[in-house]
This record gives sequence, C-alpha cells and structure tokens, in this order.
Amino acid sequence: MPPTKSPVDRDAVIETFAAHLSRPKVEFYQRYGFDLVMGKREGIFFEDLDGRRLINAHCNGGVFNMGHRHPALVSALKQALDSLDIGNHHLISTYRAQLAQRLTASIPGDIDHLVFASSGGEAIDMAIKMARGFTQRPRILSAQGGYHGHTGLAMATGDPRYRDPFGSSIPGFQQIPFLDLDALEQALDSSVAAVILETIPATLGIVVPTAVYLQGVRRLCDQYGCLLILDEIQSGLGRTGKMWAFEHFGVSPDIMVTGKGLSGGLYPIAATCFRGSMERLFEADPFVHISTFGGAELGCVVSLALLDILESTGFLQQVTQTGEQLNAALSGFASQYGEVLVGIRQLGMMIGLVFARPGLGVLFSRILLDHGIFAVYSNNDKCVTQFLLPLIIQPHEVQDVLERLRLSLEVIQQPEMREVAALIETL
Repeated sequence: MPPTKSPVDRDAVIETFAAHLSRPKVEFYQRYGFDLVMGKREGIFFEDLDGRRLINAHCNGGVFNMGHRHPALVSALKQALDSLDIGNHHLISTYRAQLAQRLTASIPGDIDHLVFASSGGEAIDMAIKMARGFTQRPRILSAQGGYHGHTGLAMATGDPRYRDPFGSSIPGFQQIPFLDLDALEQALDSSVAAVILETIPATLGIVVPTAVYLQGVRRLCDQYGCLLILDEIQSGLGRTGKMWAFEHFGVSPDIMVTGKGLSGGLYPIAATCFRGSMERLFEADPFVHISTFGGAELGCVVSLALLDILESTGFLQQVTQTGEQLNAALSGFASQYGEVLVGIRQLGMMIGLVFARPGLGVLFSRILLDHGIFAVYSNNDKCVTQFLLPLIIQPHEVQDVLERLRLSLEVIQQPEMREVAALIETL
C-alpha cells in the first residue's frame, strides 16, 4: 500500500475541526507535532492526509485489534447492510441472541447473561447500576489511576482530574491504590456493592497484577459480600493471548465488561456480562434499562464474525508467540538502552515501555512517530509508552517494527534528549 497524497486539504480539515470540535485539542497536537488526520487505512497501517504511512501501535486502546478494515469484518458488515439496520431494542432479536450466546460462552465461570451497550462507558455505567441494584448497597471501590470511561457512573470511578472540571462528584465512590490488598480491606465494609478494576490498567501504565493480588481481591469480595467487576475493555478479546485477561490469574468476576475491539472498529458495540442470578433486577420491569443503539444488529453481525476469527484454530497461540517474540527483543533493548528504557510491562501483546522519567515517555511517542509508528504515553503515568500492536501483525512486520523501535531508542538515548524531556515536564 504505497503512500498517497489525499486530495482533501489537510490544513482546512484541521481548521474546521478546531472551529467546530476542539481548538484546545488541535493546539495540543500541534504543539507536540501530533496533528495527524487519518486518511487511508488498512491492516496494521494508516496514513496521515499528508501521505505519511504509520504502523498503528495504539489501536485506539484495542479497537483495532484486528487491524484496520479486516476483510472478513468488512464483508460481514456489507452483507448485513443488504438486509439489516440497527433493529429495534424493544423487540426480540435473532442477532442479539446469537451474539449473546457466543460471547457468554467464551467467558469462563458462570457468567451467562449480558446487556448490550453502544460504548464502554455506557456498559460500565450498567455494571455499576446492576451491582448497586443487586446488592442494595451504595458504595463502589475503584483503583487510583484507573480509567473506566467519561460517562456519569464510569467517570465517578476515575481520578478527580476527569470529574472536577465538570463539578461532577457523585457520593459513594472511593479510590484505593492498585495492587494494595491492605488498603482494599480497610475500605471494605457491608456498604460496598462492588470493587471495579481493569484487569490490566492501561491508563495507569499497563500495570500487570500478580495472581496473588487478583485472587486476594476475589477473596475479599466474597468475604464482604460484594461483587467483583472486571473491566476487560482494553485487555480482553485476545490482547493477552487468552480470550480474557483474567484467565491468566485464576479468578472469575461476577460482572465483566467488554467493548472497544468487539466489532473490529467498524460499529460501536459493548456489553455488560453477568451471572444469571442478577437477572432478577429486570423481573418487575423488563424495560427498567434500555439502550437504543446497544447491540445494534449490524454491530452484532460484525462481532459474530470477529469471534469466528478469535476462536479460529491457532489464532490466540499466534498472539502468544508474537508476544514472546516481542518480549525477547524488548528485553534486549532494555539491557542495551537501560539508562532511558528502565522496564518492560507485558502480558501477551499488551505492552508498556517504561522510561526513566515522564518527559522521556512523552518524548518517545513523538520519536516513534518520526520513525513511522503511532503510539501514545499512558496519561496517568507518563513514564510509560503504551505499545499495542494489532493482533494480526505478521512475523516480517514484527521485525520491521523492532527495527523502527531500535532506531527510536538510539535517538532518545542521546544526551540532548534528556534536556528536551526535562523541558516537556515543565509544560
């Protein structure tokens, strides 16, 4: 796919975006040289409108796990458009039923029901509503630095920086340090409805927990009679080499949330998955919760095709093997460039590159861009550059990525780059 110059006026697009969507966002991007405008996209690549071809190592947090415009998913959507639309959320649906059956069957444990949503934040809101309704308790515990979305209840689980500008503080929510079982136990009592955690918190810097920690959280939730909600919106759907990241740790949640990659970036769809005993919340009024666009039938068809890919023979094994290939090279880079690259956080193909200071993590994203890779730093730990390659990447493409990484590390290890990093930290 050779670079192509778009006939669209790139500068005009940026100015229109600034005028009618977000001038502060445009100014931020221009300050750091990240003012990209997505043009042609296919597989692991996308192009800026100026013709630059970039490897997508951000994947929009897992939206593009299957790369851009996976042919099987595009074909499924095109065929669905011949006869379907979003459907009617008031009615029984063949396609929602089929996807609900397939999706819950992929989840270990006794989760066998779900409610569809149109976004991860909406699905998190539903998980919290269900936990409060089912337990008849008000409090929700979440992790400091974690992220579950910008909608109402989801936002309440996050850091104050995302709530305070809007004057939105909902009672009953408390944050505790991630990986600290003592702090969790001190916060637990009979008023807690649920503990909600990302299995691997991405915005916190791809922090991979231990089995001891997550099993301890499960034990404490059982001890205090509250629910465990695991947010697998970024870590699920094969990203770690298993269908769901929690499978690595020997635990099962009461409620699990999925989204982002569920339809390969072609149609918005998410789901709140839960144990069947919680269905009693809908017995008195089955319309107590509705979502007009949640589980749109077009999206369900694409999601079914995506599950066909994920569950095909050898797919997850290939993800694991690619993760091992990346880990071997990245470990070597950490030794070679140890003054700047101080650690690798990784499970499967969910990877965080840990730098010696926050400015280096931010700067490395910019240096990668100069070498044809799009990746971003973790907003709640700027020392970490998130590295989320599409799961479909081929071995020869991995080698290309690794060479670009090596060249980028050669640049960031130069003494003058530390001065640039220090300046970034003052901005």
